[in-house]
Amino acid sequence: MQYRINQKNGEQLSQLGLGCMRFPRKGTKVDQIETNRLVSAAIDLGINYFDTAYIYPGSEAALGTALEADGRRDEVFIATKLPHYMCKSYEDFDRIFNAQLSRLRTDRIDYYLIHMLSNVKAWDCVKSLGVAQWIKDKLDEGQICNIGFSFHGGRMEFIELLDVFDWDFCMVQMNYYDEFNQATMDGVREAYKRKIPVIVMEPLRGGLLAVELPSMALRAFRNVNKGRSPAEWAFRWLFDKKEILLALSGMSCVEQLNENVTVANDAMPDKLTEPERAAYDEVVKILNGTVKNPCTACGYCSPCPRGVSIPNCFSCYNKSYSQGRVSGLSEYVKVCGLLTSVRTDASRCNACGKCLSLCPQKIEIPKELKKVKRRMLYFIIAPLMAFMRKQMGVRE
Repeated sequence: MQYRINQKNGEQLSQLGLGCMRFPRKGTKVDQIETNRLVSAAIDLGINYFDTAYIYPGSEAALGTALEADGRRDEVFIATKLPHYMCKSYEDFDRIFNAQLSRLRTDRIDYYLIHMLSNVKAWDCVKSLGVAQWIKDKLDEGQICNIGFSFHGGRMEFIELLDVFDWDFCMVQMNYYDEFNQATMDGVREAYKRKIPVIVMEPLRGGLLAVELPSMALRAFRNVNKGRSPAEWAFRWLFDKKEILLALSGMSCVEQLNENVTVANDAMPDKLTEPERAAYDEVVKILNGTVKNPCTACGYCSPCPRGVSIPNCFSCYNKSYSQGRVSGLSEYVKVCGLLTSVRTDASRCNACGKCLSLCPQKIEIPKELKKVKRRMLYFIIAPLMAFMRKQMGVRE
């Protein structure tokens, strides 16, 4: 594994980190046995940065259990996040933080983030509850080693946030498709100039850049290098940037882990060739013409009160453009329960609006779900699926 130096504290961090939101699951719960195997294999391969969050169902506890099982807590850096939007008083900071220490079975958090700050106004709101003093106390006590924030917003808002506090690091969404979106690479460079290390999430944009590239985009990459997978192309673009400390990947099986570690062992800053850079530009142009919805499948909008699987709906919608309507419809039928009694398709949305404030991408979800319904020919699909469920004897 290749390591990069945290310019703020001198620590060596693996340039590939493990994002723990997508730990392997068994039904609705984290599969602890497979998670133990995954975490142990990651450490063996040199990964030493593990990122989780208070709101990721079962993730903190699963990571804590896995590290305790191997007795390897001190070999790694743990990152987790304070959901400031769930804090209504100063006491809430300690209540949540102590629960996190208990779940993670540790006495300290190496990299602690204020979760999903989007602008200075959001920071001022949590600051009014006394979070600055709380952070100072935790840093002085050694319970927090580094303090940062995770960001979803625009470039100017990001740069403004860099200057409102003495941050030790930050985390942004970044990949070759988002170079000019959200914080942007220019924003990342601004953080680098301020000696604020940048950690990257969504390197594959919720799987879009790994498994959902349109055929024209795949062809553009293969014309330059036939042996690379789409995921490898995505990681090589990130590892080429010296301003990025590390990239997180939500790997949920050892096979994904091995593939991504192989790339992390090889890719270095400033090594992309001109033909490779041109290939990225061509793929971005192709994607701009096919991707209709910017959902990254982060899952923050879930659970929907009406049971709509919002990320799946948008994934199928995008797939219907990138790989053809038949392909998108086929996926929609399978993943949105149109052949079962428990349906999660877009037609269940009643525009309650609960999801709107939760989406980091600021997607107008109810409005977009109406587009999904139209695209998926619901006036035809609904009666057809109802007929098929009846023939199959599905209990409604």
